Amino acid sequence: MANSTLTNAKKAKNDEFYTQYNDIQKEIGAYLDYDPNAFRGKTILLPCDDPEWSNFTKFFAQNFERLGLKKLISTSFAAESKNYKNNYQPTLFEVNDPQYDEYKTRKNGKIFTLTRDKSGDGKIDVNDLEWEYLEGDGDFKSKEIKKLRDEADIIVTNPPFSLFREFLSWIVEANKSFLVIGNMNAITYKELFPLIKENKVWVGATNLNKGMYFKVPSDFVYAKTYKFEREQNGEKVNRVPGVCWFTNIDHGRRHQPLPLMTMDENIKFSKHKEIKGKGYIYYDNYDALDVPFGDSIPSDFDGAMGVPISFLDKYCPEQFEILGTSDNGIVDDKYKKTSGLTKEFVEDYYKSGGTGAYKEGNPTAGYYENGIAKMAYKRIFIRHKK
Repeated sequence: MANSTLTNAKKAKNDEFYTQYNDIQKEIGAYLDYDPNAFRGKTILLPCDDPEWSNFTKFFAQNFERLGLKKLISTSFAAESKNYKNNYQPTLFEVNDPQYDEYKTRKNGKIFTLTRDKSGDGKIDVNDLEWEYLEGDGDFKSKEIKKLRDEADIIVTNPPFSLFREFLSWIVEANKSFLVIGNMNAITYKELFPLIKENKVWVGATNLNKGMYFKVPSDFVYAKTYKFEREQNGEKVNRVPGVCWFTNIDHGRRHQPLPLMTMDENIKFSKHKEIKGKGYIYYDNYDALDVPFGDSIPSDFDGAMGVPISFLDKYCPEQFEILGTSDNGIVDDKYKKTSGLTKEFVEDYYKSGGTGAYKEGNPTAGYYENGIAKMAYKRIFIRHKK
């Protein structure tokens, strides 16, 4: 469901979901618990945003002094430039401002900044935001927004899912700290996985297996696979499974070792019927053990193990080393039994009733179980650190 939901969002370009305030608050809180000065003296950029509606802007503006920020910058994308055009109406905040321009409000992006106590009430908060129209439409790829990116210390946002790969590359090329929301399947993207493998990027503090609730526009047209969950304060709120935070800002949860049992203990006591009383399976095309559940990693196995991508939610870099991924073939040659799936294995897989677009050379991890050829879903290869 997670994959199909986000895939439909990409196809329709209806993927501008608004993050809930409490989700932002919880995530940021984890970084502050680990380092109270994580954001102190920093310039924060919130691109791909709608400052008047965004909870990102509200949160960082309202907590400007508590976080010790130097500057807050938030930019929006022009209404007429969006693939998904809702019934756009400018806010009274904008309409009642002397600089309001009926043409620019649709054709130009907007920039909100916060640096000073403009209202004179003795504190810097959301009431002190200052705004103006951008010269262009606010596209993050434009020179105008790149200049803001280069000025910023930390970039925080929920980019459209359809632009995640491009947006991530945009951040990485500038070597910035960041905290962004994306599809958990992005873990194995060629743009992202090498950074995860090198411990330069990791998943955020929020458990990625729970999914997140997002506010969607009132006139949002749901794809068939979308399931409307509830209304909240008169607004549509939809649960989107399979999303998580990606970051290179440290938090304490990623340094908590995963408690494990030995292989014999797992075979005897595991809560998973696939392992209890049966044991583990080796891949046919990789010199690695298949471990289908993160809590079933044997503590006494020294070789390579293939685990689900959801394992990264519990990944402790002091406990494990990431070796590669079967999904796109990024793995050291010494762990490959073959260059990919053999022609014979693929033939056996389809004869066994298997489905999917697999062919010879595909790096997907495969194995035989009771003589039947099977594919393991996306796997990350790990091993214990010695």
